Amino acid sequence: MESKPTRAVLLVRISYRKGEDEAEGSTAEGQEKPHRAEFSKGIDRQEADGRALAARLGWTIIKVIPEDDTSAFKRRKIKLPDGTEALRTVRPGFRTALDGLASGEYDGLIADDLDRVARDPRDLEDLIDVVESRRPRLPVESVTGSLRLANDADITVARIMCAVANKSSRDTARRVARKHEELAAEGKPPGGGYRGYGFTAEGHQPIEAEAEIIREIAARILGEWGEWTDEQRAEIDPEVGESLNSIAAALNQRGVPTVTGVPWSNRSVRSVVSKPSVAGLREFRTEIVGKAIWDPIISEDQWEQVCARLTARFRSVDLALQRWLTGVLRCSRCKHMLHGWSGNNGKRYWCPPSLGGCGKIAVKAFFAEDEVARQILELLGQRAVLQKLRTVADTEATDQTRTELAEDEAQLRQMAGAYARREVTFGEYQEARKIIEKRIKESRALLTSRAPRVLRRLLAADDVIEGWENLTPADRREVVLTLVPGYDVLPHDRSKGNKFDPGRLVPWTGE
Repeated sequence: MESKPTRAVLLVRISYRKGEDEAEGSTAEGQEKPHRAEFSKGIDRQEADGRALAARLGWTIIKVIPEDDTSAFKRRKIKLPDGTEALRTVRPGFRTALDGLASGEYDGLIADDLDRVARDPRDLEDLIDVVESRRPRLPVESVTGSLRLANDADITVARIMCAVANKSSRDTARRVARKHEELAAEGKPPGGGYRGYGFTAEGHQPIEAEAEIIREIAARILGEWGEWTDEQRAEIDPEVGESLNSIAAALNQRGVPTVTGVPWSNRSVRSVVSKPSVAGLREFRTEIVGKAIWDPIISEDQWEQVCARLTARFRSVDLALQRWLTGVLRCSRCKHMLHGWSGNNGKRYWCPPSLGGCGKIAVKAFFAEDEVARQILELLGQRAVLQKLRTVADTEATDQTRTELAEDEAQLRQMAGAYARREVTFGEYQEARKIIEKRIKESRALLTSRAPRVLRRLLAADDVIEGWENLTPADRREVVLTLVPGYDVLPHDRSKGNKFDPGRLVPWTGE
């Protein structure tokens, strides 16, 4: 008689996305999407039912993995470990469960239903591979009885049911997308979802108190607001307008609420005034498709001026990379690249779940940057390395490509200015920008595919160390990637205390 699992994992999942997981958050046209708390109750119910099943079977659950607001159907483009890109479902919780089953950390899996575990056949096949890798097979059970993988017959049934669930999700997604397309063509609101600032949830009619705030924001951005004091007006350039941070601070000081109740930020200020809906325009898949049936809050002309001014500001912002090891450090667990992050734990490089990572690897930014800089300068201090790099730098991309890139970037700025002066329409500006940005992207790809120009400048310096100190963060990253493909960041060994361990940074070996 086979022993019963004593280290089982319970996987519970729910998605809030309309049109992806049928009966998981779909709302009738015009109805407001249920509150998030309602969906959380669904997670709780699945856990309660799963624990009850475990008790009946005599299993012991040691871990519950909730996939809250996670679709098992929607796929995203991600970079695979071999460097290629592919469409995959992004489910860190599911992958954690598979890893635990494969390593022996867990010896059984319970879920509410097959479609809570997999709606993508590839995910199901990954689970089957793990189950069949052990002898006897790892036991898998579901509350509804729809998922069992005890034998070949069970696996065949699971594959069929997963294919049916996937087809159901595709059908629902197609119907919802077609309905949204039809509503957009008629200028009607999409229906459902969360209420946008300035409009009612049902009928999408302007709310006058919030509409007044949107008009105020637009006027402050355009330098036309009539409520500034003389001192404030003297500090504001009418050609630039008031900053988004300043506007957010003023709204917070007056106690003006947002839709969600969180304080205003430069991002939320920009968002509420730049949406086409405030100008009475209907947008579908980021494209304006025509006039909306609701009344505009600000005129279309004023909205275009606001968008042009915000675009011009964005172009003039210094976007120099501050966390220069972004794109250099990689998570040793899930192989996702680490990203510069700032929070309660200070500045660090992290593998964030919101970007497809596992959330389990992080390293203090300053320590990692100091260590990589030390290794790079040590390399640059070797005569043989310097000679090789000078040879590479002498064969970098042609000056013609750099000239073309500079010309395209200048033309892009000229187009933004032409739109701001109303010399071209918004549609003409968008079309020209797409063409120019495509050329810029191609030129940059060519330049960064070879030795960076900054390397030549660094090697020409009398003192390489001083030259390194004078590099911008973005230039430092280019130099690092020329010398080292990247680093894997190992987990922190707590037995060594809180002191940074340079051994956590392991250079790639051409994998």
